Amino acid sequence: MSYILYGDKGSGAFSAEAVLAETGAPYEFNIISLEKNEQREPSFLAINPSGKMPALRLPEGQIVTESLAILLTLADHFPNARLLPPQAGPARTQAYRWLAFMASEIYPMVEISDYPDRFVAKDEAKALRQKARERIRERLLIVERMCDGPWFLPSGFSIVDIYAAMFSRWRGSIGADWLKEGHIPKLETLAQAVSKRPAIAPVWQRHFGDRS
Repeated sequence: MSYILYGDKGSGAFSAEAVLAETGAPYEFNIISLEKNEQREPSFLAINPSGKMPALRLPEGQIVTESLAILLTLADHFPNARLLPPQAGPARTQAYRWLAFMASEIYPMVEISDYPDRFVAKDEAKALRQKARERIRERLLIVERMCDGPWFLPSGFSIVDIYAAMFSRWRGSIGADWLKEGHIPKLETLAQAVSKRPAIAPVWQRHFGDRS
């Protein structure tokens, strides 16, 4: 049986699909259109009551939500893909640290930046979006400083690289002008490297097109 991934192009589903592709696992990608607000339809809410993507149905039928939980689950399911450093070692500790940092410090700000009207009145939305963007930029600069290349961890390629590369592509959330100013050159280099991995390249193209 295949894994079934629910998400939209350019969304957090990229990280999950990239990991599935990297492992060589059989999977289906079911498009849930954010533009059409399909994540709020009963059929998807039955999969994830929070109405957020991505969601992953495992071959045995269990549903996993939250992008970080999906990545860690897949890394556990495919240990031979070596998407995380060895257990209990210092590199694994740093992988958990920075995955959790991005999931908790950047991801929540993305929703606020993209949909500020969910949180405040319309006349306050512009100011809130700007504050959220500033927070995302501050946090990305921290990740930038910790990235020594060619991969984020000295131990080599991991799901940390996929996650960090994804966040660096969300121009609407971060602000396209800020990204064009070249504040995160090491993350840009890392994203380029992720986009060129043979298994991930077609996934990257589908999600981000020329944003490589």
